[in-house]
Amino acid sequence: MSVAEIHIQNVVASTSIGEELDLNAISAAFENAEYEPEQFPGLVFRVEKPKTAALIFRSGKVVCTGAKSIAAVDEAVNIVINALKAKGIQGVKGDPEITIQNIVATSDLKAELNLNAIAVGLGLENVEYEPEQFPGLVYRLKDPKVVVLIFGSGKLVCTGARKAEDAERAVDKITAELSSLGLLF
Repeated sequence: MSVAEIHIQNVVASTSIGEELDLNAISAAFENAEYEPEQFPGLVFRVEKPKTAALIFRSGKVVCTGAKSIAAVDEAVNIVINALKAKGIQGVKGDPEITIQNIVATSDLKAELNLNAIAVGLGLENVEYEPEQFPGLVYRLKDPKVVVLIFGSGKLVCTGARKAEDAERAVDKITAELSSLGLLF
């Protein structure tokens, strides 16, 4: 049971939905597709619900971004596959294996934090804190292997998680560490 509530803000996942896709044909078939190969080699396919963007590459590789859950990633990828098949786009295969690349989650410890004291307390080898450069403290955890940005307001941003549980574990671990150091009231 997590002490602080976490909120998933973005799930980034990758998959392959086929081989050698014709991005010009996809762009011509869909109003919600943007393809400008001079600017970016992939086609941006926007899905309204769940609100996501699928970056589709000629190789058949797809990167899905913007989802608020892993289930939403699965749903968005299936919507893209079905839409492409419905328009007769060649080379699309169904039932792809989806790999979660990154989960960005936020949390609020609901307390003002002294980042100078936290930097010293957590150990300088795992922490970057340069308030002239960036207002947050960067804490690199080894287990789970994530990066957490800690702000003086008590707000946290966790990135690099591959499972929602990793973000929860990171927040719980930080909460416990700060409490044990007497830095969380």
